[in-house]
Parts: sequence; structure tokens; C-alpha cells
Amino acid sequence: MSIAAAKGLLSIGEVASRTGLAVSAIRYYDDEGLVAARRTPGGKRMFLRSDIRRLSFILIAQQLGFTLEDIRVQLRQLPLERTPTKRDWEKISKGFRAHLDARIGMLERLRDRLDGCIGCGCLSLDACKLYNPDDRAKKTGTGPRLVVQKSVDAEEA
Repeated sequence: MSIAAAKGLLSIGEVASRTGLAVSAIRYYDDEGLVAARRTPGGKRMFLRSDIRRLSFILIAQQLGFTLEDIRVQLRQLPLERTPTKRDWEKISKGFRAHLDARIGMLERLRDRLDGCIGCGCLSLDACKLYNPDDRAKKTGTGPRLVVQKSVDAEEA
């Protein structure tokens, strides 16, 4: 048995096999400081079993649209030397909850307003009497503010 195996460390290939990530992605996350590989005297990267959870979290968070910086901030709350507990994950969940709630709200507003625009057929914020009477959105600048903002009323306040 190798010294690394005796210490419970996994090779980068074993971690790749367990997470479904490419070895190059794992190297990248290590280089970015999102996981912390240990090095053998020969320079080979070795990982703790808990790194499997960290890497899985990175993969899921990226699929949800979080940036690596967002993920890095959250991962700082997790212990490096042990498998995260349920309580550790709850801390991260709270960190992402407000961001996810805001995104869900924006997507719901987009869906609801898109249905309205398709339903009325005007497809014009210049002419829309429901969401943009008298083209008031023009006064606040360019871009999709009616979808991004929390409500049309908040824009007027």
C-alpha cells in the first residue's frame, strides 16, 4: 500500500472517476484554489476524499450559473481537512438562497411578461399600454429594465 493510500488520499485519476470531471478540470480547480491537492515528493497531486464533495459542489453550482468567484466565496466556509457536515452545507445554502430567490423572481417576471407580450401581440414597449404606458421606461435608460427590476412600481418610486 502506498503512503498516499495509507493516508486516505486519492489520485487525480481516482477523483476524476468518482466525480465525472476531466482531470484537466480538477487541475484547474486546484490551481484556482477551489480544492487543495497535496503533492507527493514526485509532484503528483493527491486529494482528500472530502475533495470529491467540494468538486461536486463546484460542478453543480456552475450548472446553476454561479461564477467561480461566487463559488470560491462559499467554499471558504467549508473545512479543508474533513468532510463537510450537514451544518456546513446549511451555511452555504443560506449564502446562495438570496441569490437564487432573486434569479427565480427575475425568471418568473420574464415568463409572466413574455406571456403577456405574446398574448397581446404588440411586442413593443413603445406601444405597450400594460407594462410601459406612455413609454415611461425610456426615461430611465436603455436595456431590459422591466424584466430585471423587481416591479414597475419600484421603478417609478
